[in-house]
Amino acid sequence: MPTPEPQKPLAKYAWSTIARAAPPKRTADDRLCDFGEIYGEYDEATVRAQASRCIQCPNALCMQGCPLSNRIPEWLALAAQGLFLEAAEISRATSNMPEICSRVCPQEKLCEGACILNGKAEPVAIGSVERFINDYAFRHGGVQAVPVKPNGFRVAVIGSGPGGMSCADELIQLGYGVTIFESLLIPGGLLVNGIPGFKLEKDIVERRIDLLVKRGVKIELGVKVGWDVSLAQLRRDYDAVFVGVGAQKPKTLDIPGGELSGVIDALPFLVEKNVDSPLVDLPKVDVKGKRVAVLGGGDTAMDCLRTALRCGASEVACLYRRDLANMPGSRKEYYNAMEEGARFEFLANPVKLTAGPSGGVAAVECVRMALGEPDASGRRKPRAVPGSEFIVPADLVLVAYGFDAVPFPEGSDFSSITLEDWGAFRVDRNQMTSEPGVFAGGDSVRGPSLVVHAVRDGRKAAQGIDRYLAARHEPDPS
Repeated sequence: MPTPEPQKPLAKYAWSTIARAAPPKRTADDRLCDFGEIYGEYDEATVRAQASRCIQCPNALCMQGCPLSNRIPEWLALAAQGLFLEAAEISRATSNMPEICSRVCPQEKLCEGACILNGKAEPVAIGSVERFINDYAFRHGGVQAVPVKPNGFRVAVIGSGPGGMSCADELIQLGYGVTIFESLLIPGGLLVNGIPGFKLEKDIVERRIDLLVKRGVKIELGVKVGWDVSLAQLRRDYDAVFVGVGAQKPKTLDIPGGELSGVIDALPFLVEKNVDSPLVDLPKVDVKGKRVAVLGGGDTAMDCLRTALRCGASEVACLYRRDLANMPGSRKEYYNAMEEGARFEFLANPVKLTAGPSGGVAAVECVRMALGEPDASGRRKPRAVPGSEFIVPADLVLVAYGFDAVPFPEGSDFSSITLEDWGAFRVDRNQMTSEPGVFAGGDSVRGPSLVVHAVRDGRKAAQGIDRYLAARHEPDPS
């Protein structure tokens, strides 16, 4: 289909006459039957109208709210004119996976949360427009793998999650030879293994991986760097290394009864339920007809709630020790979980798990909390309310208390890299670690965070690698 002829954009004050429109959304009853994405796309007329609501701020707050500083007003103006391919090209100039970020970013806390229209009207639907223009570009041949002349340098990228993929994408387009090493047998990291399909369908990630391969990126699967391959080997065979292994070591449930059967860490549960592949060998978790309690209030907890509901749980409850205002999870995901039947117990702190007659978990003992003064992070610190104990029956407990960095094995030469006190890699402003030529980013540096932060780190590391090699080596003229 040819690109529509550009038309005159709507007036600057279109936001006052055009209401924000939500993209099509499947009913809760319908979406509980499968793991398909719950949101559809705008049609072309709607996307143009929604994009026209942008008032083209000279000092765009949405760009400041975006970790990638995406050129949002520019591509909104083009989308409002029906120039969708041109809009997507501008979007891709600052993001290596805008079709993914538009699906999983908490826009209400980032770009849309910073939109100047807040307080006057609903913010511009930036995420939904971003999704439309980029999916449109893929459908209409606007995203191509253009070969780049090799510059003679080679870079090893450890991990195929969003940080590794973004770093590899930046480097391959600069002419570097790039090999991604992935410990699992399926590429994509948490984009495939951890994020459920109702938020991000697997074929969207596979499409992005296929594009990387067509651009020349090599992917080695089933290779555990630090175990199968040493840092010394990588530094011998490559000119630089990027480490994007994420943070997937679950935080422990340090309360009595945490060792009972039926207590399961969130990530293995999500992987087992969301990845339909014989390459993933994890114990099956029977959820059907069970009462499920999810401990935690982040996006992983939201994913567990909604996954358990799709797997036939009879009841699903989220137990979180702070209130909704202080819950870190996406508000959009919270409301989706509520629509689908999840129950939330705020200001509820689990203190003990009790066993039933079979020896497995049967209930979560909780205490009510009150919020005190803000802590160092600005969030109000919870404290227990005396005499407020209560019981939540549960046949299965999913622990979603967050993750720490996965340590390399004792004796690995990766131990030469300086770590922060809590186990993450310490990096400089170029994302380089204490080892020259070894860079890192994403959750392995900042701890569990957003996909868009990993994308930013990967891009920044690629630029740092480019500067590092340009300053220390002469490129191979061949």
